[in-house]
Amino acid sequence: MPRLIALSGPLKGGVFELVEAEFSIGREGVNQLCLNDLSVSRRHCLIKQEDEGYRLSDLGSFNGTFVNGLAVKDRALEHGDRIGIGDSTFLFLVRDEEAPPPSLVPVELDEGKGLSQDTVRLRQEDVLYLQPEKVLAALPASARMARDLNALLMISTAINSIKGVEPLQRRLLELIFEIVPAERGAILLAGAGAGDFHSFIGWRRGAEGDQPMRVSRTIARRVLRDGVAILSNNILERETFGAADSLVIEQTSSLLVVPLIVYQKVLGVLYLSTSDPVVLFDEDHLQLATAVAGVAAVALQNAQQMEWLENENERLHAEINIEHNMVGESARMRDVLQFIGKVAPKDSTVMIRGESGTGKELAARAMHLNSTRAGKPFVAINCAVLTETLLESELFGHEKGSFTGAVVQKKGKLEVADGGTVFLDEIGEMSPLLQAKLLRVLQEHEFERVGGTRPIKVDIRLIAATNRDLEEAIKTGGFRADLYYRLNVVSLTMPPLRDRREDIPLLASYFATKYGQKCNRLVRGISPEARACLRDYDWPGNVRELENAIERAVVLGSSDLIRPEDLPEAVVETEPHAGSTPTRYHEAVKEAKKQVILKAVEQAGGNYTEAARLLDVHGNYLHRLIRNLNLKPSLKK
Repeated sequence: MPRLIALSGPLKGGVFELVEAEFSIGREGVNQLCLNDLSVSRRHCLIKQEDEGYRLSDLGSFNGTFVNGLAVKDRALEHGDRIGIGDSTFLFLVRDEEAPPPSLVPVELDEGKGLSQDTVRLRQEDVLYLQPEKVLAALPASARMARDLNALLMISTAINSIKGVEPLQRRLLELIFEIVPAERGAILLAGAGAGDFHSFIGWRRGAEGDQPMRVSRTIARRVLRDGVAILSNNILERETFGAADSLVIEQTSSLLVVPLIVYQKVLGVLYLSTSDPVVLFDEDHLQLATAVAGVAAVALQNAQQMEWLENENERLHAEINIEHNMVGESARMRDVLQFIGKVAPKDSTVMIRGESGTGKELAARAMHLNSTRAGKPFVAINCAVLTETLLESELFGHEKGSFTGAVVQKKGKLEVADGGTVFLDEIGEMSPLLQAKLLRVLQEHEFERVGGTRPIKVDIRLIAATNRDLEEAIKTGGFRADLYYRLNVVSLTMPPLRDRREDIPLLASYFATKYGQKCNRLVRGISPEARACLRDYDWPGNVRELENAIERAVVLGSSDLIRPEDLPEAVVETEPHAGSTPTRYHEAVKEAKKQVILKAVEQAGGNYTEAARLLDVHGNYLHRLIRNLNLKPSLKK
């Protein structure tokens, strides 16, 4: 059934069948096709069926009627003509066997022989449509040239408004299928390695749906290498293609492969093919496809650059929000800084050990910032906070459709960090499966995305951290010995805060200034009594616990000095070390607490549970008080 398909305008996407011999178009409701557009006349034009086909007549419209970009008064319509009426463009189709819209399909690359010598080749500098002076010299233009130029203008306008790389490729193939009689199409974007591809997107007409599209890697690589478009017909009749599996499997009869070139650089290739022996590509198709590729290459490069800038901006924002400074002047910290200074310029894998909160990530960042990779990304991943499936996707990325919810392709952190440093915190929590995959990355410097089959090369430096005893985990089968030896090339142990007490006042002052500015509150410093409490406490949570204690004191404090009453109870209750001089008030409070607890335990006959009941406190809290106030020696008497 003859029909009009609205490509643009208020009715975009609509399909209108020409069921009557005369089909009128205009702004009035009496027309078979009514356009709510002030630039359209009340009765604008008429499509009338005749013995030999269909004829379009302009009905004296104010703004005119256009076919393939040319104003017309009366003209016979051909299958595939584009009719311009006001702000709308319609595609006129006659044949019912018109192929359905293309669908997105996976792409498979096959090796095979190249093309024979009688293939038509076209360099970008010889493309007619990319050189206005040649187009003008070719006037008067043929109807096909006018249609092609109109299509090129439409594609250029459409793709320049699309941001993402994948949506841009998808829309580009959709538009190309409207102007080139291809059954299959693919866009292959080049990777970092010579003659390699890192991104594929394929479309296929018809009902074959999700069946993968086979692409000849040999031909695609040749076009990528030479930067010259090729056109070849009657392919299966030539003996030279006996070994080209992809062409045989797809029953390819006509092939059109065009380079995507911008600033003398080939970004990738546009690959079009058909199996219909009746439908052959011609040199006009070659000219048009190469012109489209020339326009699209600029849009693709801009989209790639925009995606990279957005990702880099997001990464830099994340880094700005993380404190990089390592504060400390103790002998233990000087040893740490000296170690970092020696190891940072090297590319060796480093294992950082230490209790939670000792600053293992800060040490890893310091190594990165003092290395030759400082200008590249630093990516940190905590292996303990993600499930095995999420951690695998986070590390290696995934292909679109590889699992439920994978609606787009995602690059993994290893790929994002290419050229830089990857910090894996709590690596002892990694599952055996991921340990094996990580070992391969360290050995082969490559991996595959989840759901992918193509190896991806990476150049990264790995720094791992753990607070577990990995040697014991190896004995119990919880950690791979071969991975351990790969990771433990050089090892750094971050000292706990209780082993560098001389750094506590410096750290406390640093955090007080930091959170005073953050909370917009004037904090002149820390009182001597509060400093004594901080110094006497053992800090099982290390620097992280100290930071939290100071932040709490800044938020809850009522004076311009941080005082003992602003600190957490656990810090204030600690029995002072020898030589400390606590204030009389806090000394009296501690002494009173001691006497109350000792009396309750005595009344309970040494039963801590009963003593906690008498004191009306939780048993765990009573045990903590006994420990902090160092009462165990007194209770044993």
